[in-house]
Amino acid sequence: MAVNYSAKEEADGHPSGGVGVPAGGAVGGGGGGGAVKTRKPDNTAFKQQRLPAWQPILTAGTVLPAFFIIGLIFIPIGIGIFVTSNNIREYEIDYTGTEPSSPCNKCLNVSWDSTPPCTCTINFTLEHSFESNVFMYYGLSNFYQNHRRYVKSRDDSQLNGDNSSLLNPSKECEPYRTNEDKPIAPCGAIANSMFNDTLELYRIDNDTRTPITLIKKGIAWWTDKNVKFRNPTGDGNNLTALFQGTTKPVNWPKPVYMLDSEPDNNGFINEDFIVWMRTAALPTFRKLYRLIERKNNLQPTLQAGNYSLDIAYNYPVHSFDGRKRMILSTISWMGGKNPFLGIAYITVGSICFFLGVVLLIIHHKYGNRNTSADIPN
Repeated sequence: MAVNYSAKEEADGHPSGGVGVPAGGAVGGGGGGGAVKTRKPDNTAFKQQRLPAWQPILTAGTVLPAFFIIGLIFIPIGIGIFVTSNNIREYEIDYTGTEPSSPCNKCLNVSWDSTPPCTCTINFTLEHSFESNVFMYYGLSNFYQNHRRYVKSRDDSQLNGDNSSLLNPSKECEPYRTNEDKPIAPCGAIANSMFNDTLELYRIDNDTRTPITLIKKGIAWWTDKNVKFRNPTGDGNNLTALFQGTTKPVNWPKPVYMLDSEPDNNGFINEDFIVWMRTAALPTFRKLYRLIERKNNLQPTLQAGNYSLDIAYNYPVHSFDGRKRMILSTISWMGGKNPFLGIAYITVGSICFFLGVVLLIIHHKYGNRNTSADIPN
């Protein structure tokens, strides 16, 4: 049955005797004449969605120039970056020793505690001179430093010189937290697997081997060396006493306070140790090992010619099918050799330019056509 409302009832907002209205009471008023609650948003520009907005209209006159401009800008930048990257000198030697003919094949199955360490020598020839400062890296492959448990296996308080953490390392370091009831310093899987091959470079001239000076300082980040890593507080000249009551990591041949003979590069502030503790994101990586500084501007840092690399082979990688490399490289204003960025710029610029040409042809051919449909009689 339909319900008819009078004009007065509609003006009042509810019909007399309407369904759902309590007898003798006003809607939401409670009979007390209070303010009527409402869910209507405030009358502001933000809540009423009246804020100014810019809605671009994509037309051929705006889109086509944008494609051409991006292409004309990105392609030269990419070519410049790519050429700069290719001008960087780089030489790489794989000394894993998996090949039977490799001089390091005899060291392939070396263990962490091999005494004396296995040594091998690889001779090589530089076809081109290295003009500027040369950076020597060691590279590892198939080594997953980004594993979650591996990355967490460290105690940053201990590495920052906290004496209480030195003797009571974090449980995150398990199972490399203690050894023979003594706390390990530094604890954790990262420190325990520290790279410990020794690399020495010689120039060969008329059967005479001349050692190349390798600088071991200045290879770590300044913030790591001066802020993040600290030796325990106390007598800095007596690290043996500072680390008393601790033991070395399981795979290390000697304790942390014997990593170097120089006090400012020993213990937790040893730069080789600091470089290793900054974990890599990918399973194939390189880490800075030494610096070769240019002595003068008249001669290149490394002249073209014959060289030899002497290796104290201590780091086993054959068990997990890993590879070891030594890399010599110069740098440019954009860093080390990496052609990816230049290729990316060239690719994006070329795609934009190509799309601009295609859309220009389409617009020229179909843009002026009458789009109105013919309606048959």
